[in-house]
Amino acid sequence: MGALLRRYRGAGEPLSCEPVTQGLLNRGYRLVTTRGSYFLKHHLDGDRDAIVRQHRATQRLQELGLPVAPPVEGTDGGTVAVIGGHCYALHPWIDGRHRDGAQLTVRASSRLGALLGLVHTCLDHVMDAAPGDAEGDAGASGDAAADRGAHPARGPGSRTLPASDAGPGRDRRPGAASGTASGTAPYARYESRDPALTYQEISQLLALARGHRPGDAFDELAAHRLTERRALLERHAHRRPPPGAEPAPGWVHGDFHPLNLLYRGVEPAAIVDWDRLAVQPRAEEAVRAAAIFFVRPTGQLELRKVRAYATAYRRAAGVDARELAAAVHRVWWERLNDFWILRWRYVRHDSRADPQFAAVSALAVWWTKEYEAVREAFTA
Repeated sequence: MGALLRRYRGAGEPLSCEPVTQGLLNRGYRLVTTRGSYFLKHHLDGDRDAIVRQHRATQRLQELGLPVAPPVEGTDGGTVAVIGGHCYALHPWIDGRHRDGAQLTVRASSRLGALLGLVHTCLDHVMDAAPGDAEGDAGASGDAAADRGAHPARGPGSRTLPASDAGPGRDRRPGAASGTASGTAPYARYESRDPALTYQEISQLLALARGHRPGDAFDELAAHRLTERRALLERHAHRRPPPGAEPAPGWVHGDFHPLNLLYRGVEPAAIVDWDRLAVQPRAEEAVRAAAIFFVRPTGQLELRKVRAYATAYRRAAGVDARELAAAVHRVWWERLNDFWILRWRYVRHDSRADPQFAAVSALAVWWTKEYEAVREAFTA
């Protein structure tokens, strides 16, 4: 710890270092020194260039007035400390709390949508300013898109499981050739999920759920939802989004959910955890975020708040109703075909996401039933 702090002028001497989050992609600590409090982030992936790219983006976003927490610069002017082959970054500690949609008023929901729209437009601006920063950013792959860790944290870089979704991500099978966002950023297109593959996965997970010992109520619910989902897919397989139907790509945060947004009172204090900064369909991030913020425990969306959020987002991001409607359809299909929580439980033997399953699985069913009402809330 001493060797790390010596890389930062005026950081002081360490007094305590307590873990605040432990995920599959990084670890975080609240570090208290003789000079103050910091969030120390250990980047487990060790991709220094990608980390530097994220740091530059947050520095530029802060200059534009967005609530972010850029890293502290070291004595060499850099923001990544490599010690023993491991990458670390030091951020100022941000006091604040997380607020989900149930804690947001309709007005606050509108402001949330405007904030995300501003993030997207500002990202296009700051990333266009340095085309070289775009290299290699085509999004996460495989189940890594759901790797969020499990311990709620109050500081920059928290990686936690949101209340309803740890981010199933896009289906990651390469589709059409790469395109561009704003003329600079490579974007790997992805085909929507083939329901034939989902049927195979459902059969595999059903066998695992029914054979799980000792069986419990979760296993019964899993088997019920898997059977139910298979029937839904059989009825709606013809609605699979065709290739090339995705909305326009742009730079996105990649992980915008309640546990990566800190509030101080009613004002957002910091958007944290930029590890998934990438070029993806921006409207899809807006839809995914709403499906996390505004889901009720019963799996229903608070459509009044969704409507306020989406209206403000469209205005701030310059996204029209048609683009958002396409995003709603693709995210709905994504949810209908995704079983990341069950993969974690039965394949990875990792039960941290189990408490999220009831709402996530109920949302897919409710969304299918109320498809038109959901689309109207996002586009009216």
